[in-house]
Amino acid sequence: MTGDRRKFRREGEERRREALITAALELIAEGGPAAATVRAIAERAGVTPGLIRHYFQSKDDLTRAAYRALMQRMNTDNAAVLESAPPDPVSRLAAFVAAALRPPVVDPGRMGLWAGFMHQVRKTPEMAAIHAETYLGYRDLLEGLIAALPLPIDAAERRRRAIACNGVIDGLWLEGSALPAAFAPGELERIGLDAVGAILGLRLPSPQLSET
Repeated sequence: MTGDRRKFRREGEERRREALITAALELIAEGGPAAATVRAIAERAGVTPGLIRHYFQSKDDLTRAAYRALMQRMNTDNAAVLESAPPDPVSRLAAFVAAALRPPVVDPGRMGLWAGFMHQVRKTPEMAAIHAETYLGYRDLLEGLIAALPLPIDAAERRRRAIACNGVIDGLWLEGSALPAAFAPGELERIGLDAVGAILGLRLPSPQLSET
């Protein structure tokens, strides 16, 4: 029974912590970082301001947790497609690239959140470290997909191409999220597939992915 109570308490605390992070992200999305005051976050999450101190040492600590959560959620949404992707390396890479350029990864709200955090990424080493952690995690996954391809390149060249492919994906993600109406259905992902394919010297097919 003691173990059950501890598990229940831990799960409850994790849910409350997640609720505070979600509240912070919602407020930043609605009004920018200045809107995410401790009082506003507490009101949105339905807790007292003092309870925030139980989960986070400071407002900056909560802000860092919110930025990490945003980046991890985008990375997770992108990587989820690999669970149902075909087994051959070319199709898996194509599915990954296409998913990066479709909803829910491409999203004006998420782009606005990301942009709102960028000043703090440039300003504080702690936020820069989170950015590096999540960026490198995504790039490592992309490089792993490239490594599985039958390409006659060494590790150094594979790394360079992964950086180039990631740059293409990032740029198109920004354009698609900022101006979604500027692209025809499927256009953004086809551009991405063609550009990544050109970098790697192969043709990436358009995968049939779920729109959920």
